[in-house]
Amino acid sequence: MPLLFGCSSLAAEFGLLPIPASRPLMTQPPTHISEVRSRYIEFFERHGHQFVPSANLVPDNDDTLLFTNAGMVQFKDALLGQEQRPYRRAVTSQKCLRVSGKHNDLDEVGVSPRHHTFFEMLGNFSFGDYFKEQAIQFAWQLLVEEWALPLDRLWFSVYEDDDEAAQIWHAVGADPDRILQFDRKDNWWSMGETGPCGPCSEIHYFWGDLKDQHAAGVNRDDEYLEFWNLVFMQYDQITAQHREPLSHPGVDTGAGLERVASILQGCTNNYDTDGFLYLMDLVQQLADHTDAQRQEHMVAYRVIADHVRAIAFLISDGVLPGNEGHNYITRLILRRAARFGRALGFLEPFMARVVEGVVQGMGDHFQELRQREDMICATVTAEETRFLQTLNLGMGHLERVVQENRQRGTTTVTGTQSFLLWDTFGFPLDLTRDLAREEGMTVDVDEFQALAAQAKERSRQAMETAPLPRSPLYGELLRGLQESGTLDAGGVAQTVFDGSHSVRTTVLALIQEGAEVDRVEPGTAVEVVVATTPFYVEAGGQVGDTGWISAVAGGSGHLQVTHVFRPVPGLIVHSGSMQEGCLTVGGAVDCTIDEGRRQSIQRNHTATHLLHACLRRHLGQTVHQAGSLVAPDRLRFDFTFDRGLTHAEVAQVQADLQAAILVDSPVTATWEPYAEAVASGAMALFGEKYEEVVRVVRIGHGQAVSRELCGGMHVKSTAELGSIFIVGEGSSAAGQRRIEAVTGTAANQYVIAALDRLDKVASLLKTQPDTVAQSVQSLLAQNTRLRKEVQRSQRAQVQDHIDHLVENVQEFDGVPCVLQTVQAQGLEMMREMSDLIQDRLGQGVTALAADIEGKPVLVISVAKGLAGRGLHAGNLVKQAAPCIGGGGGGRQNIAQAGGQDVAGLSAALQEVASAISHCLVTAR
Repeated sequence: MPLLFGCSSLAAEFGLLPIPASRPLMTQPPTHISEVRSRYIEFFERHGHQFVPSANLVPDNDDTLLFTNAGMVQFKDALLGQEQRPYRRAVTSQKCLRVSGKHNDLDEVGVSPRHHTFFEMLGNFSFGDYFKEQAIQFAWQLLVEEWALPLDRLWFSVYEDDDEAAQIWHAVGADPDRILQFDRKDNWWSMGETGPCGPCSEIHYFWGDLKDQHAAGVNRDDEYLEFWNLVFMQYDQITAQHREPLSHPGVDTGAGLERVASILQGCTNNYDTDGFLYLMDLVQQLADHTDAQRQEHMVAYRVIADHVRAIAFLISDGVLPGNEGHNYITRLILRRAARFGRALGFLEPFMARVVEGVVQGMGDHFQELRQREDMICATVTAEETRFLQTLNLGMGHLERVVQENRQRGTTTVTGTQSFLLWDTFGFPLDLTRDLAREEGMTVDVDEFQALAAQAKERSRQAMETAPLPRSPLYGELLRGLQESGTLDAGGVAQTVFDGSHSVRTTVLALIQEGAEVDRVEPGTAVEVVVATTPFYVEAGGQVGDTGWISAVAGGSGHLQVTHVFRPVPGLIVHSGSMQEGCLTVGGAVDCTIDEGRRQSIQRNHTATHLLHACLRRHLGQTVHQAGSLVAPDRLRFDFTFDRGLTHAEVAQVQADLQAAILVDSPVTATWEPYAEAVASGAMALFGEKYEEVVRVVRIGHGQAVSRELCGGMHVKSTAELGSIFIVGEGSSAAGQRRIEAVTGTAANQYVIAALDRLDKVASLLKTQPDTVAQSVQSLLAQNTRLRKEVQRSQRAQVQDHIDHLVENVQEFDGVPCVLQTVQAQGLEMMREMSDLIQDRLGQGVTALAADIEGKPVLVISVAKGLAGRGLHAGNLVKQAAPCIGGGGGGRQNIAQAGGQDVAGLSAALQEVASAISHCLVTAR
C-alpha cells in the first residue's frame, strides 16, 4: 500500500517529525500534528474567518450535553440566529470528549485505531454568511490544491436528497463516480436530541490497495476513513417531532485533527502519529521496557497516552475527579489508565510524568495546560495514590475470596465475586483472572460480563442528561427587537458596573405562561424585558440581584423581581410577581435593585478573592479555585487541596484576611485583552469561559494582593468588608476542600452568637468566659480519672467471671471450648473477656452471648491454629445469628453478631456447639 509520508517512532523523550526544507511551507502538506492545526487555522484566516479559541470541555450554553463533543457546540446560539457575533465566519480547533453512548466506548480505546476519549475537532463556520458552495470549495482548495491529497483515494458522500451538494462537488473537480448519496443514518447531522441540524457531506480517504476500491465500501469498511464532515445547518430541532427551518442557514464543519494527521503522516493508525508516539516513548522510558515489551503491551501504551491527554484537559478545564456527573468521568478515565499502568509494572504513581509530556507537546497552543500544570500534576498524583491504595484493598479482598472458596471446596471465583471486586474496588477482571490462576482457580467470566453489562446500562441511563425543553420564544423575541431597531446588536444594556442601583427605562416585552402579552395585572407571575437594566445576572458563582420594577406614570404598577436570567446572549429577563397596579409594553419604568442585598453580595465576592490569595500564599501555588457561591448571607469557596487544613493553618489564613481588611486596600477593575491580562499575572479561573477582552479585578496597590479575571460585583476597598470569619472547613470532593465564611453584618451576627454561647457555657460551669477553657480541661481530666476507675472495677469483675467460665470448659474432639452466656456492659467488655479466655485455653474456641441493653450479642473467637481443622469464627457466627433474629460475620479468628431476639441466645450457643462438632468431624 503506497503511503504519502513515512511514519517512524521517535527516539527522544519528546520530538517531532522533521520539516523538509525543499518546498515553501504553504505549498506543501504539513507533517507535524501541531503544524496541521496551525496550517488549517491559517488557511481559513486567509479566507476571512475569525480564529476563536477552543471552548471549555463542559459546555456553558447547553445543559443537554455532558461534554463538548463537537466544534459547533460553542456556536450553537449563533447558528440558531439567537446570538449576534462581531464576525460571521469562524475557525477553531475545539477540545472534545466522547466517552459514552453512541459516540464512544471506552473498551474500544487502544484497540481500535481511531477511538479516542479526548480529541481535537478542526472546524470552519458560517453564521448566515456562505453556505454549501463556498464550504465545499474551501475543503477542495485546502485538501487537494494546498495539501495535495491524491484524488484517487478521496471519496465524497452527501445526503440522499441533497443533489445540490453533489453538483457542487462535481463542479469543483470531483469524479461523479466518487460522489455517493446516503440516507439519514450516514449523512444527516444533529448535535443532540434538540438543536441545530441538517444534511451533511463527508470526505473519506481510502487506505487500501487502489485496485480494491469500490463504492460499496464507503461508510461500511474500515479502510475508508471519514475524516471531514461538512454540515449544512438548515434546521432547528425543537422536539423529537418538530423541526423548524433556520432563517439564516449556516455551515458547521468538523475535521478530526488526529485523523487528518494520520493521513498526512501516512499512518493507518492514529496512535502511530506524532500526536501519540512521543507520549508512548515517554511511557516506555518510565517503564524501562524494551521495544518487544512495548509491542507486547501496545494496547496499554495506547490507552495511557489517550487517557492521560483526556485527564490533563479535563482537570485544566475544572473537571476534577469525583463521584458524580462530569467529575465521575475524570475519575473513571484516570483509574482506567492507572489499571493499565499497573499491567506495565507501575506500582507507584507515574501519570504526572506523562501529563508533563502532554503539556510539553500541546501547551503552546492550549496555554491553560501550562498555566495549570502544577495543579493538574498534583491532582493526578493524589487521585492515582488513592486508587492504588484501593487496588491493594481489592487484592486483600481477593485473597479472602480465594481462601473462602478453597474451604468450600470450589476452584471457581464466581462472577458475583469478581464483579464485586470490580464494582467496589475498581479491580480489573484480567487482574482477578491472573491472580486466581496463580492460586489454581478460574473465574466465571460469563457471569461477570452479564453483571457488568447490567451495571453499564444502569450507569448509562443514570448519566444520560434528558434534553431540556427549549422555547424558541426568547430567540425570536430578541431577533424581533433587534430587527425593529428597539435593541442594537449588543442586546439589553446593563449598568451593573456604573454603580447604578436604579435606572429609568422602557418595557420592551411582557411574557406570561410562555406567550407575549401587552399588559399584566396584579397577582400574576410575569417575565419582563426592558431596554436597560441595573440587575446583575447570576454568573461566576455570584447570585443574581433581586429588586423591583415600578411604573413611572399612568398607574402604580409594582413588580417584585425575584429572579433574573439570560436565556440567550443579548437578552435579560426579569421574573417576578405583580404586587399592585399593572405594567404595559412601551411604558416607562424604574428598575431598582435591593441595594442592601447587593452590598452584602459584593462584600462576600471580594472576600472570595482575598481568601483565594491567602490560601495560595499559605498552602502553595497548586491551590486553585474549584467552585464558589457568593450569596448575601455567606460565601462558599471550593479549592484544590488533598488534605484537611490544620487548626494553625486556618488561624493563619483567618489572620491574613483580617490584616488585609485593616490595611484598607483599594479594589479596582479594568478591561484588558485576555492574553495581556494573563501574561501580567492575573489569574484565570479554570472552568470559566473568557472573551478576548476581560475584566481584571485587583486588590491592593503595585504588586496587588489579588489579581483575578472576574465579571462580578465588588466593594471599592477591603475596609468595606468590616470583618470576615471562617465558619467551616471540610471536604467537598476527592482532592478538594471547602471553606465557608461570613462578612459584614453576617460576621457581626456570628461573633455576637458565639459570645452568647460562651457566656451560657461559662454560666453552666460557674466560671468567667475567659476561664472556660481551663474549666473544661479540669472537667475532662476528672472524667478521665473516673473512667479509669470504672475500667479497673470492670476488669476485676471480668477476671472473677473468667475464673468461673473456664471451670466449665467443654471439649469437642480434643478442642477446648467455652460456650456461655455472660453479664457484660458492652461489646468491648465481651471482646476483652473473650481474649482473656482464649489466653487461658490456648488452642480453643470461645463463644460468649449477652443481653446488652435489650439486644442479643454474640462474640466468637477461634485460635488461628484451628483454621486447618475447618474452624472459622465468621462462619460459626453466621450459622448462629439466625437464632437471635440477626446477622453477623468476621474473620477466621474473631467474629460477632447482633439481633433482635434475646430469648434465642441459648439456642445460638447450641448452634455454635453443633457447628464446631460438624467442622471437626468433617476435617478428620
